[in-house]
Amino acid sequence: MGLTHIRARISNPARPRSFAMVQFLVDSGAIYSVIPAAKLKRLGIEPHSSRTFILADGTEIRRRLGDATFRIGKHFGTSTVIFGEKDDASLLGMVSLESFGLILDPMKRELRPLPMILGGQARPRS
Repeated sequence: MGLTHIRARISNPARPRSFAMVQFLVDSGAIYSVIPAAKLKRLGIEPHSSRTFILADGTEIRRRLGDATFRIGKHFGTSTVIFGEKDDASLLGMVSLESFGLILDPMKRELRPLPMILGGQARPRS
């Protein structure tokens, strides 16, 4: 298996006409997407909270979180993002992908539509 990279258009949900293109590594092990803080600031995206994350080596780091709108082809939506700092890679995480109705096919190294299943009451059969 290899690495999957995609380009996405990122914008501020409050000002969608101003945008930046970002090259992402699609990371099926990442929950949130990471975007360089400088790009988010240029778009006027402000952090709304912060969280502690644990790296693969066990190190704890604290990062700020905000919300950004993504457009990947015809798919778009708003997702929580991490304000990336120096040496942080731009990652596209699963929360973002799933909110756009996409999932990573690791064998073909491409994004595919995610089957959207809506749970509800079973209807009686007639």
